[in-house]
Amino acid sequence: SDDVILYFMVTFPAVIESGSEATLCTSLLKPNETLQMTVYLVHDNQNRTLLQETVEEEFHHCSKFKAPQVEGDSVQEIRVDVKGESFEMTEKRRVMFKSYNPLTFIQTDKPIYNPGQTVNFRVVTMDKHFIPLKQEYSLLILEDNKGNRIGQWTNVSSTGLIVQLSHELNPEASEGQYKLEAYIGDRQTRHYFEVKKYVLPKFEVTVKAPNEQSVWEDLKIELCAKYTYGQPVPGKALVEVCRKYIQHYGESISIISPCLEETVQVCMYISITKSTQVQLVYQAGKAEFLDLPKNFEQDTVIEGKVITTVSGKPIPDKKVYLLRGYSWSPELLQNLTTDINGLARFKINMTDHPQTQISLMASVYPGVHYQSFRMPYFIDGHANIPFLQPATPYSPVYSELSIESLKEPIPCGSEISINVKYYIVGETAENYSTDIIYKVMSKGAIVHHGYEKVEVKESKKLIEGKVSFRLSVDVGLAPVVQVLVYCVLPSENVIAASKNFNVEKCFRNKVSLQFSPTEAVPGEENTLQLSAQPGSLCGLSAVDQSVFIMEPGKRLNADEVFHLLPVTSVSDYDHRVEDELECLQVRPRRSANDDHVYNTLKSVGLQMVTNLPVRAPQCLIYKGIRYNRQYYGGIGMSGPASGIGFRQGYGPIETVRKFFPETWIWQLAEVGDSGSTQVPVTVPDTITTWEMDTFCLSSKGLGVAPPAQLRVFQPFFLELSLPYSIIRGEEFELKATVFNYLSKCIMVKVTPAPSSHYTLKASSDGEYSSCLCASGRKTFKWTLVPSVLGVLKVTVSAEAEQSQTVCDNEIVSVPERGRIDTVIRSLLVQAEGSEKTKSQSWLLCPQGSVSEELELVLPEDVIEGSARASVSVLGDILGRALKNIDGLLKMPYGCGEQNIAILSPNIYILQYLENTGQLTAAIRERATGFLKSGYQRQLNYKHFNGAYSTFGTGEGNTWLTAFVLRTFGKAQRYIFIDAQNIDSAKQWLINMQRPDGCFIRQGRLFNNRMKGGVNDDVTITAYITAALLELGHTSKDPVVNKGISCLKSSIGNLTNTYATALLAYTFSLAGEHDVREQLLKKLDSIAISGDGHLHWSQSASDDSDSLSVEISSYVLLAVLTTAEVTAADLGYANRIVSWLVRQQNPYGGFSSTQDTVVALQALALYSTKVFSSDGSSTVTVKSDKESHDFDVNQDNKLLYQERPLQDVPGKYSILVKGSTCVSVQMVLYYNIPTPAETSTLHIKAKTEGDCTKSFGQILAINFTVIYNGALNSTNMVIVDIKILSGFTADPSDLRNSPLVEQVDSKDDHVLMYIKEIPKDIPMNYQLLIKQLLPVKNLKPAVIKVYDYYQTSDQSETVYSSPCV
Repeated sequence: SDDVILYFMVTFPAVIESGSEATLCTSLLKPNETLQMTVYLVHDNQNRTLLQETVEEEFHHCSKFKAPQVEGDSVQEIRVDVKGESFEMTEKRRVMFKSYNPLTFIQTDKPIYNPGQTVNFRVVTMDKHFIPLKQEYSLLILEDNKGNRIGQWTNVSSTGLIVQLSHELNPEASEGQYKLEAYIGDRQTRHYFEVKKYVLPKFEVTVKAPNEQSVWEDLKIELCAKYTYGQPVPGKALVEVCRKYIQHYGESISIISPCLEETVQVCMYISITKSTQVQLVYQAGKAEFLDLPKNFEQDTVIEGKVITTVSGKPIPDKKVYLLRGYSWSPELLQNLTTDINGLARFKINMTDHPQTQISLMASVYPGVHYQSFRMPYFIDGHANIPFLQPATPYSPVYSELSIESLKEPIPCGSEISINVKYYIVGETAENYSTDIIYKVMSKGAIVHHGYEKVEVKESKKLIEGKVSFRLSVDVGLAPVVQVLVYCVLPSENVIAASKNFNVEKCFRNKVSLQFSPTEAVPGEENTLQLSAQPGSLCGLSAVDQSVFIMEPGKRLNADEVFHLLPVTSVSDYDHRVEDELECLQVRPRRSANDDHVYNTLKSVGLQMVTNLPVRAPQCLIYKGIRYNRQYYGGIGMSGPASGIGFRQGYGPIETVRKFFPETWIWQLAEVGDSGSTQVPVTVPDTITTWEMDTFCLSSKGLGVAPPAQLRVFQPFFLELSLPYSIIRGEEFELKATVFNYLSKCIMVKVTPAPSSHYTLKASSDGEYSSCLCASGRKTFKWTLVPSVLGVLKVTVSAEAEQSQTVCDNEIVSVPERGRIDTVIRSLLVQAEGSEKTKSQSWLLCPQGSVSEELELVLPEDVIEGSARASVSVLGDILGRALKNIDGLLKMPYGCGEQNIAILSPNIYILQYLENTGQLTAAIRERATGFLKSGYQRQLNYKHFNGAYSTFGTGEGNTWLTAFVLRTFGKAQRYIFIDAQNIDSAKQWLINMQRPDGCFIRQGRLFNNRMKGGVNDDVTITAYITAALLELGHTSKDPVVNKGISCLKSSIGNLTNTYATALLAYTFSLAGEHDVREQLLKKLDSIAISGDGHLHWSQSASDDSDSLSVEISSYVLLAVLTTAEVTAADLGYANRIVSWLVRQQNPYGGFSSTQDTVVALQALALYSTKVFSSDGSSTVTVKSDKESHDFDVNQDNKLLYQERPLQDVPGKYSILVKGSTCVSVQMVLYYNIPTPAETSTLHIKAKTEGDCTKSFGQILAINFTVIYNGALNSTNMVIVDIKILSGFTADPSDLRNSPLVEQVDSKDDHVLMYIKEIPKDIPMNYQLLIKQLLPVKNLKPAVIKVYDYYQTSDQSETVYSSPCV
């Protein structure tokens, strides 16, 4: 009612954390009787009393109540009832209770990784006070850029508050954004990092330019280049300043952006590009008002000043116009001219202007003006001065409160004074007092409150002054405090103000970390001085600064941690707690006050239940007509939602540098009861600055240390330049360059270590010690001539010596640390010609004793000194494959089929060792390591529909998808494989099944010789059905059942040996005995036998190729896959195994991928069936000149025993005595001149280039591949190009050549994968190579071509430099 003078105010946060201790503040003003005031929390018609007071006089106080526990959030109401004899009133406002999840963050050691590197990561969970929680994570996932799960950890708990795990990326990992996710129940936290191929930058370039640039001033750009170890980079920089054109819709003309280029002398051997953007502004200057009064009274004069400036500098003698009104229709009042300080004074007589307020404008333009596009302009000054009138509830409020600024951020632990200025105008009451009430909020809760009384004794129209209160700023107030002040004036008007102050981001757990000393030389011992709350566990991380040059700002620091908080400060209400307003019935005079007070409350997130007019009504009803108010409201809290993840003593005098990590330290350290510890570390060899990030956890909370740095610097260092490999007979100039980074001169002496493997001839000047002054460099040279084949170590040292010599008029100095720098590099020396390998293997099972004879023969044209031979013995036929589990074939494996083929033998070997009790932890770890990287690599070839193809492009391949399904299914036992990858492959295959049960073949066969007299669909159906049976599906499974019926219908007319053998194995798996017997009988009739061996081939003409191995292996699998294996079965199997073992290559594989996979599966099954855990044998290998004895027993069955053979060429005998089978292999390696004979697959090469340059020549190798065999085309073909010594290849053009699927560079070879070579069509290719280092007597290099699945189809040729 209009005559109420009693007011109440109840304030509380609009959003309160569920279950917290919440603060509620009440004020009662001017009570004229005894009143009862009750505050209720109302929800679902339930009232809970929060406060009940009987009051007789004014008061302000705050009390606490326990917020209800809610799931998610719940909107409730706070109702205030005030009752007296003559007064009764109820008001209510909404409040939201909200539960916040704990905060989880994931930290990775780096923001960016090269494929093949290890991703180290930690997961930590804490509450909103940063107190760590012992947390179990139901699931941790690592996903690649295509959404494939490549790593998964389930039910991981943090024993010591920090979960620390790692994952090795596979060297062919695809590039893009990867994601780590941590799940607690169904709540997840994410962290992203990038995988890309990069080379670390050695220096950083910074460009300083203004954010804004006025068009008529000079643009100043500052460019700085600095090495990561702090030294400046000398060189040239190209600076471009370009202005982008904005293409407007509908413009078709292309305009080249204008650029200005400048080359400035700074420094750079490697180039780094850095760009920055500058906003161009056309604002030339501005006019502003100074010293204006806040308001004016009747018949007075307004005095003031105008100032004009350009870029903040005053302009004298400038014409300025004083106008009245608005920019669209101003009225000119006065013409002014500025004085020497850019100021012009004016007076306006207000008798001429009777009104409630006056709007003034200061402009350099006399009337209406419009800014032209891209033309310089001046900004106008504007001011509104109101007429001073008595304050009433119905007139605008001109009184105001303001909070003074402070220096931010406010340091933790300080006590500050917050000053509030008041300016009260137009109050007519005499001798009154008012209370300025203040509330301080942090993280959405009231943390401090109070009030200051202002007494007004005299009756003045204008009262100014200030009050202040003290605030202790502690850790709990970080990162922002929000201050609200308000007061009620005698005129019933409320005035309010708010301000946010940033507080230093500090923690209860104070952590500090320093390196001691803070500068180091490579290889030195250093100490980390770590201090934190006693009992803390700390996560330490030190990364090369170069990583952060590439990906700046992605580190764990205080900002990132505070960024996790659900609420840091509040700037608005959630729209669900905004109360709807009813319409107000008004008398004509009442002015609808604006929402200044309401918006001020909202800006700090406080609700106020009051009967004061703090918020203008949404609408008014006047004389029965409703008037709506235009209203725009906002929503939301600042601060991210919970659970958002991150965006992440003197050393030795001599140093040999070989340890260059990107992540140096990644470890956990405990701080004991003393609160400090010292962690000894060894400084790596990289010359850079290490960036250290540290956080610690204790029961008191989390703490983050300020970043620490260690600068690693060597006074001088040495660089060697030499090629990767050379051919015997070639020589090159070994160069050693010494750089001096000291500010003084040194005398440096360079010495190569003596070696029997090569000779060094001094170069022309023969001087190997020299003066080297500040920032100087000098190169020393020798000619290197190797004397042996193989890998040589080249070692060179540089030493700073004492000397009496004067350099540049100064005595030379000797550094205390880092006096000698030693560099070791390896050089591969190869024999000329082409390398050939001959191997012979036996599985010898003595019943007492057994012997074999072999003559090692060399061809006549063997290259002198290139022959070497060895014999190896194992007690297990799978032992050789186990030793070379990562390299069963000396062939490239850059496509989807080859990769999975290299992966699957791991599984058969693991199964065999596990079934026979021979699997050790070490073998398991090594094999699963290969499985993991192979699994990740295979995903590069996956299609989104679940299928796989040879290069991950084109249509899915049925064979390969079935092969992947079978391999992934079996690998699940040993490593994590995302079940979705297995299901999607299976589903894709099922979709390829026709109604008759046969599968449709899509994509190529790996080996086109599998064909012949059989429908491909029968072979693929047998293969898929066998895969499903191996994975545990039975004939009852409808897919398997239909597959078997398809196969049965085609048995009658089989003429293809390969298909017969595969079907025999499939029916054996299905338990179809009759069909199995029938097929095995048929196979027996066409077997090729002799000398106790048994094998099969696809056709009578060829019986040594990979297909024979594959067919014979399928027969072996079929023979051994039966419910009861008889002695006769084992005897038959033994004859097949004897032949198979003889086909093995020196690495335990066979000639290609498919034969290796099936043969090792069959041999593993055979070995499991015949495994015996007792017995031993001795093996004697001897010739006329030497003899070697080997013992094989149960303890060393898997031990690979090898001895070199000296008697080459020569005759050897092998004698085995004892009771256990042994696998013996002899291998002969030698080189012959590259043969010119041609096979059906043939290659020719010719080189051309410009020989006028003495160095740095670019040569083009033009080569042609031709096939003229019996088939329409070859299988996949590999071209292996050895690069000339001292040259490097640029294979980019080859990649776009016809039929080329992939091109890889490996060391000094380039490998091309060609889909096929069609019959009788020559395919031409070109490879460019560039000279990096000069090599003398340059020898020709070999190019080899071969059919991947039929390796006997091959040819070689040589090419040489036309400039030799």
